[in-house]
Amino acid sequence: MTEPQKRDRPWLMRTYAGHSTASDSNALYRRNLAKGQTGLSVAFDLPTQTGYDSDHVLARGEVGRVGVPVGHVGDMRTLFDGIPLEQTNTSMTINATAMWLLALYQVVAEEQGADIAKLTGTTQNDIVKEYLSRGTHVFPPGPSVRLITDMIAYTVGNIPKWNPINICSYHLQEAGATPVQEIAYAMCTAISVLDAVRDSGQVPAERMGEVVARISFFVNAGVRFVEEMCKMRAFARLWEKVTLERYGVTDPKQRRFRYGVQVNSLGLTEAQPENNVQRIVLEMLAVTLSKDARARAVQLPAWNEALGLPRPWDQQWSLRIQQVLAYESDLLEYGDIFNGSEVIETKTAALLAGAEAEIAKVLEMGGVIPAVESGYLKSNLVSSHAARRARIESGEDKIVGVNCFDTTEPSPLTADLDTAIMVVDPASERSVLAALEAWRGQRDEAAAQEALEGLKAVAATEANLMPATLACARAGVTTGEWSFALREVFGEYRAPTGVGGAPVAVAAEPGGELEQVRAAVAATAAELGAGKLRLLVGKPGLDGHSNGAEQIAVRARDAGFEVVYQGIRLTPEQIVSAAVAEDVHCVGLSILSGAHCELVPDVLKRLDRAGVQDVPVIVGGIIPAADGEALKAAGVAAVFTPKDFGITTIIGRIVDEIRLANKLQPWTPAPATTS
Repeated sequence: MTEPQKRDRPWLMRTYAGHSTASDSNALYRRNLAKGQTGLSVAFDLPTQTGYDSDHVLARGEVGRVGVPVGHVGDMRTLFDGIPLEQTNTSMTINATAMWLLALYQVVAEEQGADIAKLTGTTQNDIVKEYLSRGTHVFPPGPSVRLITDMIAYTVGNIPKWNPINICSYHLQEAGATPVQEIAYAMCTAISVLDAVRDSGQVPAERMGEVVARISFFVNAGVRFVEEMCKMRAFARLWEKVTLERYGVTDPKQRRFRYGVQVNSLGLTEAQPENNVQRIVLEMLAVTLSKDARARAVQLPAWNEALGLPRPWDQQWSLRIQQVLAYESDLLEYGDIFNGSEVIETKTAALLAGAEAEIAKVLEMGGVIPAVESGYLKSNLVSSHAARRARIESGEDKIVGVNCFDTTEPSPLTADLDTAIMVVDPASERSVLAALEAWRGQRDEAAAQEALEGLKAVAATEANLMPATLACARAGVTTGEWSFALREVFGEYRAPTGVGGAPVAVAAEPGGELEQVRAAVAATAAELGAGKLRLLVGKPGLDGHSNGAEQIAVRARDAGFEVVYQGIRLTPEQIVSAAVAEDVHCVGLSILSGAHCELVPDVLKRLDRAGVQDVPVIVGGIIPAADGEALKAAGVAAVFTPKDFGITTIIGRIVDEIRLANKLQPWTPAPATTS
């Protein structure tokens, strides 16, 4: 009989948080810490993540929406006011501008009197997955890897307890990755980063073990929790093998697989959102039950994230889920309860073998960067995601409350949808812009410009960029200024969309829905005298979550549309210009950041000024019901949210709107013939 042992220390407990302004977010962090949260996880808004100041044209409507705006060291001071950084483990979800935010964090810690060698935390800093999923990349792959390399070299020497990169398989799963792809592509990214550090000459060979010891991972855990737990065991074994055999790290402690997790937001549903609570619990168990592969830090989404921005109470609920498991259950009193399980061992071995085969394929291409640049990785993810969506639509994959068991009693949680989520006050954006203008007005302008010139000069060499970045932080340089100085030297990058290379995911079976939609597309094109119907899929603003837009583009292509999709991060002006130039029959806008109320009406007004009145505009994204009605009143033809899971049905609705806008009779399929 196995006797309980001394309880293990619980994992770090976090909630991913930040919104509106630095002062509002500071108040939220203080409340969360008081509730028993043991680490901070900072969500930055999209302008901060993509290197724009809050007053840039692309930042309009995005300021403070999905995180906190941090424009300069003054904002960072406010964000952590009264929070002793030397005693706080802080995770920052920041990638392209990670070096900049770490510099701001270090300067504020120094101002607090902290010993920076004692700072603990993580900067996400995985640019590769940004090219594949979240879309907050700025610079081309080469300079991006340099920024990561410079940060790792700097932290090893100066902030040795800091994790300078979080290799993120989390977002790969969100973009469609299977467990095998998630393991393989994350490990390929780690190999690319470690090779770059080793080959840079900035870290002596005898200290590579210290580098490996500070590499952490950020993973996803879906609802198939047995498979997800085996995935983590496979991850740990593969990391042990790679670090020993490829990098010669002999210290077992340095080779330990260290990861944090946020459980899967992709699987959260707008329909019957109360079901998300049990999904979150199951997903958390996948990364906590197995002691040998247990997460070091866990942050859980809130039950209502498919509806909009969670309130503090919703985040508290997710924190309490962790606390009940850690402090009320006996989980932490035992060793690994799955050791010796034939089922677990067989599944783990299968995942490991599949991942190693895919890693070999990527390394044969020259590594993860060539695989990104060629579009190979993105096409694979788009294809996997399309296959998953097809299984949901066919009912092969069952989603409770969505494609099965969808009858429901009225929910008290969503009786008033307007209060079931948090709404960012539009006035907060105006206050941020005013504060930014005041900051620029009171700083030493000559010192700021001198620091920026110094940054550009270093960027043109092979010297480490961290000291020049720290000089910019101390001189009051802004986020956008730092980023655009490097843009001048490095250039910008637009990643492959993966849409063109994605295979057909749903066959147009005789009598099936896709065949009928294809017939409607062809008939409508003929009636309009067009060779093909043309659909523009546009991503206005800074929202880089393009998975939904890509799936619409792929299915529309398979239905016979000519699809115009230029990727992410476009201004309303650019979208309208493309719509006019391509003479499209419909404009589809995808926005998940909450900026729809600002950006969609702008597109509508610009189309009207361009004389384009007969082109319907449809919108998809995380859009509260009240906002959806307001958009329709402004002229949007149709609004689709996560509850609209049937992509072929959506394409059919697009055809209906095109016919309505062009005053064509509703299309009806020809009656089936009998032989």
